[in-house]
Amino acid sequence: MSVLRTLLQDIPIPQMVRIRQKFDGTKLDNPAEVLERELQKPGAIDQIKPGQQVAVAVGSRGVANIAAFTKTTINAIKKAGAHPFIVPCMGSHGGATADGQKEVLHHLGVTEEAMGAEIRSSMEVIQIDQLPNGLPVYVDKYASEADAIVVINRVKPHTAFRGRIESGIMKMISIGLGKQKGAEACHQLGFKYMAENVPAMANIMLEKLPIVFGVALVENAFDETCIVEVLPAAQIEEREEKLLEIAKSRLPKILFDQIDVLVIDYIGKNISGDGMDPNITGRYPTPYAHGGPEVSKMVVLDLTPETQGNANGVGTADFTTKRLVDKTNWAATYANGLTSTVCAPTKQATTLENDMYTIKAAVKTCNILDYTTCRLVRIQDTLHLGEIEISVNLLEEAKRNPDIKILSEPYDLAFNSEGNLR
Repeated sequence: MSVLRTLLQDIPIPQMVRIRQKFDGTKLDNPAEVLERELQKPGAIDQIKPGQQVAVAVGSRGVANIAAFTKTTINAIKKAGAHPFIVPCMGSHGGATADGQKEVLHHLGVTEEAMGAEIRSSMEVIQIDQLPNGLPVYVDKYASEADAIVVINRVKPHTAFRGRIESGIMKMISIGLGKQKGAEACHQLGFKYMAENVPAMANIMLEKLPIVFGVALVENAFDETCIVEVLPAAQIEEREEKLLEIAKSRLPKILFDQIDVLVIDYIGKNISGDGMDPNITGRYPTPYAHGGPEVSKMVVLDLTPETQGNANGVGTADFTTKRLVDKTNWAATYANGLTSTVCAPTKQATTLENDMYTIKAAVKTCNILDYTTCRLVRIQDTLHLGEIEISVNLLEEAKRNPDIKILSEPYDLAFNSEGNLR
């Protein structure tokens, strides 16, 4: 480490300014109440029959109000005289184990006690068909035994491919309900074909399984629910396509096109399947997606507690900290790459001893002549972009943007005695 300290000791870290970015903050004041009304639409709860066993598929993403939405759905199913149970609807998350996936739901507040319904978690799947290209179509064993299936998920742009259907109910059906083996099958031919394979698999499953409806959610730029719609099975594909366009228009962003160093405090599976959303960072794990700022060097400092050591995405960054690496469950992280077939995000980024040297390393290597002119942006994570920090070199540009408000005078980043940000 002494060699690295020598190389980095004179590298300056610019002064910072706190700013607020303005986005469309339209949100639902009581989203659970909206869902209650939506569930009474024709083609929703009226399709649930008394005495039926109903699988409620819930995923691993940090979806706003997910526990409330799950509870509301379960209550409506019970009121219809049926018997709901929860199925963890995720591919390789939770270390691709039944207990791990149940634990992921617990972290999201979806527990048996709180929901008033049993969680039936298994990695066992049943093959129900295959695509014309030979890819098998799987479904969770417990879901396959249900009389009816309900799927809850957020609709948003995917992190690794572009298509008319990306992340949402259709992907939840094809990959989530297919568990690790289904996710593996859908990814096997690569993200180049995901835009075709996801809806193709989902349509087979919609045809062959008793999927009754989907609860589709859209969030605003502040990670708050702005749209709740219950989609009867026959309407899922067509309506999700429209909701994706709305979701793309509501996506938050960093309001600077070119950034020398981007510092991200936390990554985690609860923030994005990729740890951090490439739609925000501009760094994608595949060449089949695009958008976002041009970032020269990227730093990630720590993992969220909810990610349970899964550091998927750290390899997309250039630098990270020993703290993050020490917290990483590499087996769980590698399981993501082995399932998705995209292994670059699961590699260990160049690792420095603390936050200060990690940031200095990024400044040193960001390919500018004068380090004091570094255009540095620091964010908490890719879900929280309302208030962020920018270096003073971005201040004039920020002042010209009507969607940015300056909140502070310039200040030095404060590091503790271990060299980590306070």
